[in-house]
Amino acid sequence: MPIMMYNTLTRKKEEFIPIDEGKVKMYVCGPTVYNYIHIGNARPAIVFDTVRRHLQYRGYDVNYVSNFTDVDDKLIRAANELGEEVPVIAERFINAYFEDTQALGCQKADVHPRVTENIELIVEFIKQLVEKGFAYESGGDVYYRTRQFNGYGKLSHQSIDELKVGARIGAGEKKDDALDFVLWKTAKNGEVSWESPWGAGRPGWHIECSAMARKYLGDSIDIHAGGQDLAFPHHENEIAQSEALTGKPFARYWLHNGYINIDNEKMSKSLGNFVLVHDIIKVIDPQVLRFFMLSVHYRHPINYNKELLDSAAASLERIKTAYENVKHRKQSSTNLAENNDQWLEKINVHHARFLAEMDDDFNTANAISILFDLSKDANVYLLEPHTSTAVIDSFLSKYDDMLFVLGLSIQSEQLLDEEVEDLIEQRTQARKDRDFARADEIRDHLKELNIILEDTAQGIRWRRG
Repeated sequence: MPIMMYNTLTRKKEEFIPIDEGKVKMYVCGPTVYNYIHIGNARPAIVFDTVRRHLQYRGYDVNYVSNFTDVDDKLIRAANELGEEVPVIAERFINAYFEDTQALGCQKADVHPRVTENIELIVEFIKQLVEKGFAYESGGDVYYRTRQFNGYGKLSHQSIDELKVGARIGAGEKKDDALDFVLWKTAKNGEVSWESPWGAGRPGWHIECSAMARKYLGDSIDIHAGGQDLAFPHHENEIAQSEALTGKPFARYWLHNGYINIDNEKMSKSLGNFVLVHDIIKVIDPQVLRFFMLSVHYRHPINYNKELLDSAAASLERIKTAYENVKHRKQSSTNLAENNDQWLEKINVHHARFLAEMDDDFNTANAISILFDLSKDANVYLLEPHTSTAVIDSFLSKYDDMLFVLGLSIQSEQLLDEEVEDLIEQRTQARKDRDFARADEIRDHLKELNIILEDTAQGIRWRRG
């Protein structure tokens, strides 16, 4: 079955056919590192990490690039407010980004390019646009000549005339047309800057991604992704810059995730509902936040509030409990053949349905519902007095496959702790020795460690408290 994905460029689902068979060139716009990331930044990080995982699971060799904007107006303002250098602030929040996203189960990109490490490349890109007549210098700034590019507006599905209505020339701007956008900005006194043919300055926001995507992935890439808010003007401008320079399609598939609201209101500092990932994962399991983000289709808006987060935590806990119970039951399983084929077929059907949902525009919401179906069947199977090693192994294997694609890690390190295992063995021996006081003491201690023991006909089973 082919992988289908919704392409913002064409506004329809299309079969995924990469430029080079078996390989995927994927670029995801990363954050401006002037502060900790908020949950709006977390959504594309989680969503497109999951897309990457599914493509990998389906056998593709994915080259995943995600940039850091480590110099811009926001960073300069932060540096002035804090009395620190821009590179110091950028380095601090790049490290924080890795800490937060890895806690959310996101793999690092193959390359995380930084603007400041690619200035010469960006300057050369702009020079070539000037030479081709797509850009011009004005008072030390360099602007892109938007009307020169015939395809402008094709990603956002807007015409030049429609765009002109809202276009304005801001104070201090020296551009020829209100639709033109900046490629190089003249540095103000005391600002961090680099030398260029147009004087000291720094790159505009849009040009950096065009230049770095080309450097690390080539003239044409398979997938370009980011938040819905980037479709216009950022991604529109990237297309204009890149295709004007190379004469080739910039990206085949454009993927955009939906917005996040907080209690049905747009997240903003002015409303006081700005939620930083760095803060929220101190009080909730980061895996719960990831599960919550994936519980809604990535293109749909998602509403964030405590009740929905609590519901996600309870749902994830049910999956964890089923998984751990299956894993625990493996100890007492045998090489039984009775009903094996029936159960193995059920498990394989769940797995096939899961992959079908992920192949259909990465529908994680439906994929999670199938993970629940697998868990329900696992719970039913564990009611049988005797279990087959083959069936238990199949349950665990399919769990692991689905959880890898979703980026969920549900094994508790605490439950694997040697001290806990030793205490369970001690309690078992105490019961055999009829030392019930000692057995109860160990049970209570384990309960303090958030481990509940259940004595069943098939032996001791544990679960999270």
